[in-house]
Amino acid sequence: MTSPRKTRVAIVFGGRSTEHAISCVSAGAILAALDPGQYEVVPVGITREGRWVLASGDTEELAISERRLPEITAESGNGLVLAADPTAAELIVRDPAEGVSELAGVDVVFPVLHGAYGEDGTIQGMLEMAGIPYVGANVFASAAAMDKEFTKKLAAAEGIPVGPYAVLRAGVSLSEADKERLGLPVFVKPSRAGSSLGISKVTDWADLDAAIAAAREIDPKVLVEAALVGREIECGVLEAESGGTPEASLLSEVHMDDVEWFDFETKYLTGSRFTIPAELSPELTRKIQEYSLRTFTALDCAGLARVDFFVTEAGEVFLNEINTMPGMTPHSMFPRMWAATGLEYPKVVDRLIRTALSRGTGLH
Repeated sequence: MTSPRKTRVAIVFGGRSTEHAISCVSAGAILAALDPGQYEVVPVGITREGRWVLASGDTEELAISERRLPEITAESGNGLVLAADPTAAELIVRDPAEGVSELAGVDVVFPVLHGAYGEDGTIQGMLEMAGIPYVGANVFASAAAMDKEFTKKLAAAEGIPVGPYAVLRAGVSLSEADKERLGLPVFVKPSRAGSSLGISKVTDWADLDAAIAAAREIDPKVLVEAALVGREIECGVLEAESGGTPEASLLSEVHMDDVEWFDFETKYLTGSRFTIPAELSPELTRKIQEYSLRTFTALDCAGLARVDFFVTEAGEVFLNEINTMPGMTPHSMFPRMWAATGLEYPKVVDRLIRTALSRGTGLH
């Protein structure tokens, strides 16, 4: 009697964005969590230049070690091409010694890509063209959630509160009217980036131009947000296995302690202090979970998301952002929140793959 065929999963990581290293760390954690008796894994790395390679999948190489950030390079493996053909769903390997060969068809792709050229709808569009199911949000939801301007607009249309902000497109500066409306301090950030990269806190308008320039090194479109004084609360959302209402996790609170905001260094290198479940009233907890589910639905998300909020001393709740492919590293809040809710990391990964396979591609 032959054993049932394993599900063939392509884990795609690295990529061209500034979050390349964190994508690698997330992929390493997912690779370690997958049951080898159930899944056959194809580790696909993307270099910073955009070259696809058949990576080794060594989880130690994908971890942060003594502040060394992992990276995919052209030397990480043989070149790889995904056939954008819905009748094939094959990965073409280019081996300098053996020439071109094909891997067996891929059942599902887990695009563990953070930021531009991955979390923003680009790879999702390619996978739709190829007809390969994939974990996470579709093209539109990925693009809308990646762009903080449109996240805020869609959320506000659903009655979800957002703080005061201004959008600066390429070549545009903040007007005097907006300065008066927003007040000081403000946070200046790239509109389409994550992992707290390119963010500056401005307490003097004389420093604004430098902060905008720093943000535009990542994205020509910049957001200037009024600083909201309060607590940072996060919620994880998972697509329902049966296709019904999505589910919200317990909430987490990230404590700033000696830092002014949750920056890259604190997130991934020095670590942060957090509380799960967040110490909030039952009413406030339910409101944030409801807002999280409504934001997930308003953007037409699928699979997973982490939704972040500010909560003021007066108990007002404001949406900060939504991440459709949140960090999946050992230090990331998304898997920690679900573990506290009762769903351990391997079960989260397994559920994401199963819901992706069930959903398939195309319009839903």
